[in-house]
Amino acid sequence: MALSTNIPGMQINDNKPRKYFSLLFYQAVRDLKPVWMLEDMRTMETFYQEVDDTQRTYNPSEALLYAIVHDHQPYARYLLSHYTDEALSRPGERFCCCPSSAPHLAMTVRYDRRYILGLILQEVHRTKPSIPSYTRQGGCLHADDGKTPLHLACELERPEAVTMLLGNGASPCVEDHQGRTPLDVLLARFREPSNVTPAERRRTLDNLLMFMPAGCHFKMKGVLGKEPDFWSKALGEATFQYLVGKTPAALVLSAMQTVLRQLSPARFPDSLLELPIPSSLKPLYDQRHGFIP
Repeated sequence: MALSTNIPGMQINDNKPRKYFSLLFYQAVRDLKPVWMLEDMRTMETFYQEVDDTQRTYNPSEALLYAIVHDHQPYARYLLSHYTDEALSRPGERFCCCPSSAPHLAMTVRYDRRYILGLILQEVHRTKPSIPSYTRQGGCLHADDGKTPLHLACELERPEAVTMLLGNGASPCVEDHQGRTPLDVLLARFREPSNVTPAERRRTLDNLLMFMPAGCHFKMKGVLGKEPDFWSKALGEATFQYLVGKTPAALVLSAMQTVLRQLSPARFPDSLLELPIPSSLKPLYDQRHGFIP
């Protein structure tokens, strides 16, 4: 007699090859099934069987990656609140063999999951002694070329992710394995075709500069000086002159840099939204989607 396991909405039978059963968990996350159902599936050892006949379950870290990919916000919130350390640990080698400690941050940036990005940063503040160290860790060497989440946010030109990461303590001066800062990565995008609008690209640059100290060195500085016509047009004359070091920062930029340095990363974004400054200088934010245009 074939053994069957019943989970509301699906039926699993031993007559089917077990190596395909684990795909049902992925599909259930994709279909935004209830959290209790997903946890029953994730932890049921008889539900899975690998090709070598060993049984396994998905760990919280692997489950969180699925939740990020499919934007299953309730499941991500559950995993982070009930299994914080396990959920933020490195996933198994079946998912990624890179020794990165922040693949989830990189994944939220890649898929533009702002709400889950905020959840992860909130939990890191609560449980880890140094969030800057956590945000400096690179993503997958294969998918993200080892870039930090901030480098990836600049490469993909995601202004909201840039603000979230910097406001929560990420360093704007951190270098990747090629010695490039996030500003270098973003400036390189100005020469490439992009799916984002010029306004969104500009917001990404402005958000980065607001958190970047004046003494932060970047490799592209020499390139800007060699092609002043192109870069003054691409960046605007004031920004170009500031980046090549010929003029100080504009008054508004200088004031925002000073104010933002005083904010507590542990209370971000609330600390930003509470500032007594014009609303035009504040990004919009909602509980579900995080920072929005």
